[in-house]
Amino acid sequence: MVAVRSDRMVLHVAAGVLQDRLGRVLISQRPPSSHMGGAWEFPGGKINSGETPLQGLVRELQEELAIRVDYARHLIRYNHDYPDRRIQLYVWKVLDWRDDPRGMEGQSVQWVEPADLMQAGLLPADERIASVLLSKSPVNKVARIVLS
Repeated sequence: MVAVRSDRMVLHVAAGVLQDRLGRVLISQRPPSSHMGGAWEFPGGKINSGETPLQGLVRELQEELAIRVDYARHLIRYNHDYPDRRIQLYVWKVLDWRDDPRGMEGQSVQWVEPADLMQAGLLPADERIASVLLSKSPVNKVARIVLS
């Protein structure tokens, strides 16, 4: 169990699950200089003030992967506590997007078989997402992104 300080920061983070036609899942590697640098994660990032989680996801995936999200479905929302911070994760399954994902911020990206996610070196906060994918739990809340 992780000890949690009451004065820790709270970060709202949107993450996206992208699967290719072969069923592999896209993960990206955190920069060495970041919190838990070198670990692998589902792409996404901090939600800006005034953004909804879905808007934050769409913006982050454009910035990080150079893709335009067309359709996404809410997958799961949960909190994960680290000793110095609480992460509130809003996770979406991205069902349709434009362009090929690539690391626009110098990060490595790779497609991984779902069964291999738990051995990929994921962030502890992202392991729950992998568990949900492996359990094939039903998802809900379809959201259509309207592109301008």
